[in-house]
Amino acid sequence: MEYYFITGTSKGIGKALTEAILQNDNTYVYGISRNCAVKHARYHHLHFDLSDTTALRNNLHKVFVPLKEAERIVLVNNAGVLGKIDYIGSQATDNFEFVFDVNVIGPAILMNTFLSAYYSQQCPKIILNISSGAGKRPMDGWSAYCASKAALDMLSLTCQKEQELLGTGVKVYSLAPGVVDTAMQAHIREAESDQFSELERFKLLKENKELLDPEAVGKKILQLLKQPQQYSSVLMRVDEI
Repeated sequence: MEYYFITGTSKGIGKALTEAILQNDNTYVYGISRNCAVKHARYHHLHFDLSDTTALRNNLHKVFVPLKEAERIVLVNNAGVLGKIDYIGSQATDNFEFVFDVNVIGPAILMNTFLSAYYSQQCPKIILNISSGAGKRPMDGWSAYCASKAALDMLSLTCQKEQELLGTGVKVYSLAPGVVDTAMQAHIREAESDQFSELERFKLLKENKELLDPEAVGKKILQLLKQPQQYSSVLMRVDEI
């Protein structure tokens, strides 16, 4: 059996990826999300709010349970939040804490425990973090999001280096999925133009039907997870798969 732990399975990329994975009878998915939107015999939902890192730390034993006869174990840190779109100096300070808890601290906690819990499992193990192009270039109004995704990229790079030094064979990726038609995009289009200079460009992406389909992106991600030996770079874009 192949086991997948995926955050943010209630919608968007996370839900699409989960449904694509479950099409294979030899798979089992543990979904980590605030809401359950997947009903399947091989899906187990874990109700967690990743912004509550204290609750997450106290319940990790419920997430990474003992696995029998595992053929592959995968952690996908998909859940992410953009936070309030505002310039630095105009936003509430707790926005930074909220965004970093979901986008960086939560994934770091899960990565750390995942590697510890399944260290002795003699099967392929993969960590995939869903990053963003915004972690590689500044976007005005998105300071917390840009910084958090840059941090997630470096966390991924460092983790992969450590796994190579330890000789574990664990593969770590940080994937920018492109501009996908999700609730986050709807949130972006509701921003104030004086707090986000690229607002009109993002509105046109929707109007011109240039946003990527979550189901198509989910299938691309699954392709990466099924054939990781074909991809040597930690930092990737979905169009490279």
